[in-house]
Amino acid sequence: MPRAKPTSRPKLQRLRHAAPGQPFDLSSISPGEKPFSTGSKAGDQAAADKLALEIDALQNLLFADNRHKLLVVLQGTDTSGKDGTLRTVFGRTSPLGVRTVGWKAPSEDERAHDFLWRIHREVPRNGEIVVFNRSHYEDVLVPWVEGGIREDELLRRYAQINDFERLLTETGTTVAKFMLHISKDEQRKRLQERVDDKTKRWKFQPGDLVVREKWDDYQRAYERAISMTGTPWAPWTVVPADSKSHRNVMIATLLKQVLEGMGLAFPDKASVASIKVT
Repeated sequence: MPRAKPTSRPKLQRLRHAAPGQPFDLSSISPGEKPFSTGSKAGDQAAADKLALEIDALQNLLFADNRHKLLVVLQGTDTSGKDGTLRTVFGRTSPLGVRTVGWKAPSEDERAHDFLWRIHREVPRNGEIVVFNRSHYEDVLVPWVEGGIREDELLRRYAQINDFERLLTETGTTVAKFMLHISKDEQRKRLQERVDDKTKRWKFQPGDLVVREKWDDYQRAYERAISMTGTPWAPWTVVPADSKSHRNVMIATLLKQVLEGMGLAFPDKASVASIKVT
């Protein structure tokens, strides 16, 4: 990911990890922090909407330039706001060059291949933004917490993910990875909202409560995954996400900076400059 502008660097220092194998303390980051906030919810919402329009313009330029590609990874616990991020940050973009992939448990056919096989088929092509709602990181989080893989296999998967993401970046893909960090109490509130609001009830699954009982285990799994797979070519950024409006303005700000850092340009069509349309 291109470096943030100088004004953002101090804000990101504690929230970004790009040193694989070095310890990372997720508990040191409060989910209630608002380092990118304008100072009010209304201000954040207005800023996020403005940034969404700017991202739309940059996405059009990315599509026209056709030399670069962007993979955005949104990872987080249930109710952390992956869907909400998509609706706000990419709500103004044309579907022409933005594609979303939502990942669920692998099928029988997918399990018959290596765990990255299904992921590689969905990465962006030139001129495209692809957003992963959950991602290949489910394959080092869920099976580890649930006891589906041993330590040696877990370490192999970390290394394979790092190599895979390096391959992507070396062939023109910018990888932006965001961990949406919410508190256990905020998750409780959001799960209760899903139960109480009939328009959200379809999102609720009884299994959500079973996973919630393993909250501490999953926090440790996230912490370790960030520690092992935050690399210079694909760093992790932890997004304090108890505030939905802050989450959106932070991610939109950083993605705008990523796109601006690509050096995008409209192609020179000098050969058609003299054509007159009648």
